[in-house]
Amino acid sequence: MPRVEIENIINKEINRINLHLPKARKTLSQLLSEEEPKIQLRDGSYHYFKKNELKLLSTLIEEWEIMSLRLPIVLEITSVWHGYFRVRGKTEVKVIEKILNQYDILEEKTEVVLPRYLLPKIRKTLPTTTTYAFIME
Repeated sequence: MPRVEIENIINKEINRINLHLPKARKTLSQLLSEEEPKIQLRDGSYHYFKKNELKLLSTLIEEWEIMSLRLPIVLEITSVWHGYFRVRGKTEVKVIEKILNQYDILEEKTEVVLPRYLLPKIRKTLPTTTTYAFIME
């Protein structure tokens, strides 16, 4: 089988695996203002956020960052980093690092790569405001 065809098959399968991802993410500010905070997923279903979790997030960041934090926070599992995952976005990284007690006010990161063994702590603390994405690089 030609390499291009194999890559196409793999990409289609990854797209199928990622049907649980949102069509579009919303800001924490938008979700806090909704009666029933939710987003539509790529497969057409809806994902609901727990209000207490949204309130927790609002305590971890500055008031002005509430309008920039997009949810759910995507925890990227890639084919490149075995045993690691990536988080992108300045405010998203800040939240994850605060949950892990690794936040340094002197470092403003827009991306972070972390070991996968930290995933259970993140998912236990933020089960409805984080999600996995599987990425082929």
